[in-house]
Amino acid sequence: MTDGREMTKMVRLTPRCRPLNAAVLALGLAAGLGWTPGGGPAAPALAQGGGLFAPVITVNGLGISRYEIEQRMRFLQLLRQSGDLRKAAEDALIEDRLRTWRAKLDGMTASPELVDEGMTEFAGRANLTKEQFIAELTRAGVSEQTFRDFVSAGVVWRDVVRARYAGRVQITEADIDRAMLVEADRGAGTRVLLSEIIIPAPPEYAAEARDLAGQVSAIRGEAEFANAAQQVSASATRDQGGRLQWMPLQNLPPALRPTIMALKPGEASAPIELNGAIAVFMLRGMDEGGPASTGAQTLGYALLTLGVPGSPEAAELAGRVARSAKGCDDLYTVAKSLPPSWLTRVEPAAQGAIPQDIGLALAHLDIGETTRLQRGGNEVLVMLCSREKVRPEGEAAPSRDAVRTQLLNQRMNSYADSLLADLVANAVIVRP
Repeated sequence: MTDGREMTKMVRLTPRCRPLNAAVLALGLAAGLGWTPGGGPAAPALAQGGGLFAPVITVNGLGISRYEIEQRMRFLQLLRQSGDLRKAAEDALIEDRLRTWRAKLDGMTASPELVDEGMTEFAGRANLTKEQFIAELTRAGVSEQTFRDFVSAGVVWRDVVRARYAGRVQITEADIDRAMLVEADRGAGTRVLLSEIIIPAPPEYAAEARDLAGQVSAIRGEAEFANAAQQVSASATRDQGGRLQWMPLQNLPPALRPTIMALKPGEASAPIELNGAIAVFMLRGMDEGGPASTGAQTLGYALLTLGVPGSPEAAELAGRVARSAKGCDDLYTVAKSLPPSWLTRVEPAAQGAIPQDIGLALAHLDIGETTRLQRGGNEVLVMLCSREKVRPEGEAAPSRDAVRTQLLNQRMNSYADSLLADLVANAVIVRP
């Protein structure tokens, strides 16, 4: 758990947006915050007329003026946001009113000191003083009071969320361990959805295997490829038509990544020579959730010889592993009655140093998971023991405290988003 001030800093204020200039861009990206202009000082003539400052929307009895909407729209225009700017501005202001409304019901207000501190901290993330940041906004047509109202709403909202949910958030050491693994990056960067066909190619049948692989490589379409996998593939995925689950592109051996990236959905790769086998892959989908990572990994793994492919003995030994081995250390117990040479534990090595057939097998495994392949006339079980990033020289791994803070932030933001969604769903919103 953390104290109140630390938790306050971790709850996101409002949705993310793109800022005005280079300095403000750095600020917005660093903070992950949006903008909520409030009412600015009224020009005398307009104040007497009242039109610009009259409420055009009420949210649970709290008004939103035309001036505020126009301020937000102007800000969105400066950010080059596309789409219906008026709707985007109105939606954001409605959410801010609901934050303020909920805080009032909970008896919470933002003290001037905390608001000033928030404004200074916010501006400092762009390496600007509060005064410099306000000057930037003023030149863009956004008033100082808009900035102050925005921070005030954010500060009090964070207090609301902290008071409601801080006691529910507990980050364990196991949570931190999992977050520090490479698997925690899944969904970030490019992911690929593949199907595979692995054709055994012992020396005496190498020519026939190459000819068959050439035919498979000419297949177009997932259905035909799946049918071929069920007929000729020696991979453990043959019964699923060769279909693999989503995996980060960086999990694949470095030499294979360009080949996969060059494929179109429904297109098969050229045959890829492995150790005693030939592989063909078909791309079923690609999720470019970010730039394709070129980061290197080290992989630790274990190999357990099962015996003759398809034999009852091999199936029985594989079943024992499935029942009793949750990690690589457990394999020693399973294999204690087997010849010592049947179990090999390989220390973490760079992806490029791992035999390609094993590297491909490891690509779609999480730590403790297994798959089977054929090597040297035997069926071999492969288990992934570890997967770690290779960091550039001089780049430090994140500390456990930093990871704990990140996890706290994620969970508190999830609670905040859920609470706001409930407020919007139950709000009384009136447009005259």
